[in-house]
Amino acid sequence: MNLNEGNRKKLEKLISEHQCDHISEYLLENTRQGIRYSKSEVENYEAAGHSRIGGDPDLPSHTEWPATTDGIPMTFVAQLNLNDLAGQADTPLLPKSGMLYFFVGVDEPAYNIEHHVIHVQANELASVKRRMAPETTALEEQFNGYRIEARTSLEPPNYAYADYDVIESDTFDYDDYEDLTFAISEHQNEDIATMFGYPTDQHGDCEHEAALMILTGQDYDYHPEQALRQITDHFAGNRDKAEEEIQDTLMLLEIESDNDVGFCWWDAGVLHFFIRKEDLLAGRFDRTYCSLYSS
Repeated sequence: MNLNEGNRKKLEKLISEHQCDHISEYLLENTRQGIRYSKSEVENYEAAGHSRIGGDPDLPSHTEWPATTDGIPMTFVAQLNLNDLAGQADTPLLPKSGMLYFFVGVDEPAYNIEHHVIHVQANELASVKRRMAPETTALEEQFNGYRIEARTSLEPPNYAYADYDVIESDTFDYDDYEDLTFAISEHQNEDIATMFGYPTDQHGDCEHEAALMILTGQDYDYHPEQALRQITDHFAGNRDKAEEEIQDTLMLLEIESDNDVGFCWWDAGVLHFFIRKEDLLAGRFDRTYCSLYSS
């Protein structure tokens, strides 16, 4: 998603202030427009419909609690009130209103995790009510609920996606770049979730894994070129289309481990949800992929 004019000027100003003109073109081309969510306060459930991480969801009465293929209730992890983003020019791909809910099953193995993403329309939000989690859900624990606040952000390539040959010079190393990325994204200690940024990862191939499973149903063997060939085969040999699909596989949501909420994704890792751009525009939240990364 190309930077809008306001974000482009903001980024150019930061690049100048940090005296890193040698990567100006690189950052302007590769920085993504994202959304960050930070914890604001412990949820008291006095009012329904806030964006929330952990705790219990506010659901319409007719919405069934999602279950795994074994019939175990999934664990609720987040609800995002899209009305919080109304009027934001940086978020053209999301539905204009309503609520997104995220549920997961057992988070082992770390790939192709059973999950469920639900979009509830805006006209149903007035009737949503707190729904207590079943006594035992897939992750077998209750998490503390926190209200979260959204802000649009700029997300430069992180350590897994950065091109070190371009970034580093005799006078500018990765530590300098990392300081710059914190300034660009306006990182806050209370940040707990991100949409549309770069996934926290080690190898920078999360989109290959997600696109391969969504499009073909095949597991990823951690060889990006092989995944690209499989997706190319899916498109009858059209490699350009396969590359486009990987590029248009978006990080719908990344949730960090957090002691306050009680999230600990393996060894303090992150939980990922991915969606194809085409499916996001069509509101096809039944076509998503969930995985986690932990060092």
